[in-house]
Amino acid sequence: MDSIRITGMVFFGYHGVFAEEQKIGQRFYVNVELYLDLAAAALSDEVSDTVDYGQVYKLVRDIVEGEPKKLIEAVAGEISNRVFAEYPQVMRIVVEVIKPSAPVPGIFDQVSARLDRNRNRNSADLPVQDTGSEVHPSERS
Repeated sequence: MDSIRITGMVFFGYHGVFAEEQKIGQRFYVNVELYLDLAAAALSDEVSDTVDYGQVYKLVRDIVEGEPKKLIEAVAGEISNRVFAEYPQVMRIVVEVIKPSAPVPGIFDQVSARLDRNRNRNSADLPVQDTGSEVHPSERS
């Protein structure tokens, strides 16, 4: 399937579990890949036959620079949900939100959350399996 990739977007946001992260903020990097049929756009050379990636950039910017969230997973989830809501021609989206300054003790380049969603089958659509027990997953054999 065809795709449009917008990579290396950089925004300043206030996402994080700790109050200090939501107070002082930090940089976040975002990569988005939109999967859709680009055959019409390839022939017509008209933006109306594709997704305006300038508008997608603004959507991502508004989310990352907007209301603080605790988790970058939630930021990525909002991006994917909003893209699906506003662009019905997008059939699949991969969103990666990168937090290079995560407050994790240790040496690392970055922490990221990457969501891969299909319009017709999002992870939220998956059934919850009832195991019939209160056993923590780590205690199961």
